Amino acid sequence: MQQDQTAKEKVTEVIEQDIWGTIKDIWEFGYTFPIGGEPVTISVGMIVLVILAFVIASLLLRIIRSFITSKLQEEDKMKFISVFKFIKYFVYLAVILITLSSAGIDVTILLTASAALFVGLGLALQELFQDVIGGIFIILDKSLLVGDVIEMDGRVARVFEIKLRTTRALTRDDKVMIIPNHKFISDTVYNYTQNHKTTREAVKVGVSYGSDVEKVREVLLESAREQKGILKKPEPFVLFEDFGDSALLFGLHFYVSDSFVDPKVKSELRFKVNNKFRLNNITIPFPQRDVHMFYPEKRQMLEEYDDNEDV
Repeated sequence: MQQDQTAKEKVTEVIEQDIWGTIKDIWEFGYTFPIGGEPVTISVGMIVLVILAFVIASLLLRIIRSFITSKLQEEDKMKFISVFKFIKYFVYLAVILITLSSAGIDVTILLTASAALFVGLGLALQELFQDVIGGIFIILDKSLLVGDVIEMDGRVARVFEIKLRTTRALTRDDKVMIIPNHKFISDTVYNYTQNHKTTREAVKVGVSYGSDVEKVREVLLESAREQKGILKKPEPFVLFEDFGDSALLFGLHFYVSDSFVDPKVKSELRFKVNNKFRLNNITIPFPQRDVHMFYPEKRQMLEEYDDNEDV
């Protein structure tokens, strides 16, 4: 019995002094350096705690996001994910500060000692901070949402992702536009779907003088009613816009539910209008110009010749 007790004590001593002691030494191994006159130690244990805190925070955020988005519609789900991305960054920052504080590091010392560094970074990365602030404002004032159709620098695109620094949108020719977020604050941006999904579009056409304008209106409205992609309500309408230099100018106005595919609808509508004009003998004229030519020198010579004949 005494031998068993002695063996247990030796095993316990080995575990406590050798195994646990080695783990403790590895855990406490690190580097100490002064910050603001106070020593700060970055150890292996602290790094492990930060990583573990990040993993736990990521899992919790993922569970929360899945729980909330499971009860939302697809459109609202995309809006929430855009907002949630910004919240995630602040949560990670809070996790770092709380973990460091729990490990015995005075966070205020780190912030105070880093003040000069932050000022330098702020001056060097002004545009980056503008992008970040712009991204926050985009979410707060809801001026831009995932799924919106926008026009910027003459290009129309559909927003599919809003990040902290940039916004990504897909153009009509399947190219990705990466837009710095400060552009939405400093530049003029047309948002086609800010108020509602439907937009009013128009196709312009000119017909020859002397054409039956009532017949023109009837043909244009008939073309719009037959065209797929054009809404029945509100109804299309025709405006007699002006008397042009060589044509009577009309505008066929209609509504579409997806302005992103608007060029395709307009193209098909123009094909239809052109065919119907041919069937109804309605002519789209070429530009016409009247040119008057004067020859002052030749006219003077003729007058002099007439005077000589009279003499």
